[in-house]
Amino acid sequence: MDLNIDQQVAAMRRMTVGQLRSKYAEVFGESTHARHKQWLVRRIAWRMQALVEGDLSQRARRRAAELANDADLRMLPPRITKPAPATARASTASDDRLPMPGTIITRQYKGQALQVRVLPEGFEFEGQTYKSLSAVAKAITGSHCNGYHFFRLAGRPQ
Repeated sequence: MDLNIDQQVAAMRRMTVGQLRSKYAEVFGESTHARHKQWLVRRIAWRMQALVEGDLSQRARRRAAELANDADLRMLPPRITKPAPATARASTASDDRLPMPGTIITRQYKGQALQVRVLPEGFEFEGQTYKSLSAVAKAITGSHCNGYHFFRLAGRPQ
């Protein structure tokens, strides 16, 4: 296959979506439902380059599969949050879902056993005090989520 990838890509940019879908079927050996022109151009160019220059080695494919299996599917890195000051007030007295102060809430998450101690005025997790369970859940996951649902306390009156 003697082709210049740059010239092929320039030619594909002038093609219609229908022509690109035909080219995709020719290069991949199967049809596609995609109608996004830029995606089709990139995907076809990648495949043509892989065919000309060689694809990933089996070792690289195995390693990529291992990484994909072990990866947490986080799209953004967790934000660095400042712990709430120790004087933060939690609304533990007004919520029936929370156990008494001094109780340890345990939750399995991504292979780790997480433990949060209920304090009279907040929650302690890994030596830091937070004003709410949602703040603890956010520190763990990196994104906002309901603390009662995360720790599976919703609808469980004490």
